[in-house]
Amino acid sequence: MRSSATDLAHRLAREAEAVCRHYLSNGRKVGRHWIVGDVRNTSGQSMYVRLFGPESGAGAAGKWTDAATGEHGDLLDVIRETCGLLEFRDVADEARRFLSLPRPEPAPQSKTSATAAPSGSPDAARRLFAASQPIAGTLAATYLHHRGIDRLHDTDALRFHPRCYYRATDTATRKSRPALIARVTDLAGTITGVQRTWLDVSGYGKAPIHMPRRAMGTLLGNAVRFGAGDDVMAAGEGIETILSLRMALPGMAMLAALSAPHLAAILFPDTLRRLYIARDPDAAGDTAVAALTRRAETVGIEAIPLSPRLGDFNDDLVAFGLEDLRAIVRPQLTPEDVVRFLLPAMDQRS
Repeated sequence: MRSSATDLAHRLAREAEAVCRHYLSNGRKVGRHWIVGDVRNTSGQSMYVRLFGPESGAGAAGKWTDAATGEHGDLLDVIRETCGLLEFRDVADEARRFLSLPRPEPAPQSKTSATAAPSGSPDAARRLFAASQPIAGTLAATYLHHRGIDRLHDTDALRFHPRCYYRATDTATRKSRPALIARVTDLAGTITGVQRTWLDVSGYGKAPIHMPRRAMGTLLGNAVRFGAGDDVMAAGEGIETILSLRMALPGMAMLAALSAPHLAAILFPDTLRRLYIARDPDAAGDTAVAALTRRAETVGIEAIPLSPRLGDFNDDLVAFGLEDLRAIVRPQLTPEDVVRFLLPAMDQRS
């Protein structure tokens, strides 16, 4: 039975996108993943199915993870849960039935050189980051300054690319636009992905295109990191949110997970004892805070939410200024962290 299950799982993984379109019809394809609410085909963005990857091991195609619950599995589990099946024999029969259905041939892949990194892979992300330049004096710095972020600390994770490729759809003509490139790393500091934020040529906002932000590589559990991991850290969704909070607390290490589901799934450094969670006040943000709090407390980490006055801490920074942002954050910190992080920053203000 085990060999039969393994063989079926591998066969399904080769047809991962077709499987997802059929059994997880409430989801959608985003880059190299299928995103849906959960393994029972609920609408949402918590569960990620890998559409491409090796046949087995880390990053294998057909493997899925639910960032909100920590559940994971393969496409046989998807068939079992979406069809309400209990016995493996019934799951296997349904899988074989699906695999016998005629399906359109996949679109032909463009030929690349033997040394080209697969599109969307961690290797491609590393190459893009290496080809980018430091943000000082670039359009990326202008963009951040326009968002009120003009005191940058430990921003080696951010770079600028003047001609970063963009496609509106998988079949659209490739164009190039200026972009802020953010490095995603694991706990060991290895680059696993990047987020691209395409910018308007004026620098005063994002480019006027559909989905001006896109990530590539392996994101789950990883993040854009500012400062070295310590016993006290802060985590949030967006880069601008975290950079705004770091202007108020420049001595505190922080990370941006890039989305609510990814925030819920961040991995904790061994040194971490207290985690501040920058909350986005919406349903997805509340779910992420609750899931991350549960995970942190399970391993003995104190989790404390930080709530903005407006939509996020960048909105607060732009609307009220840095001193008021510090006033918003101060009562939400522990007394020792006020002394350790906030008061030194206030003493250094110009």
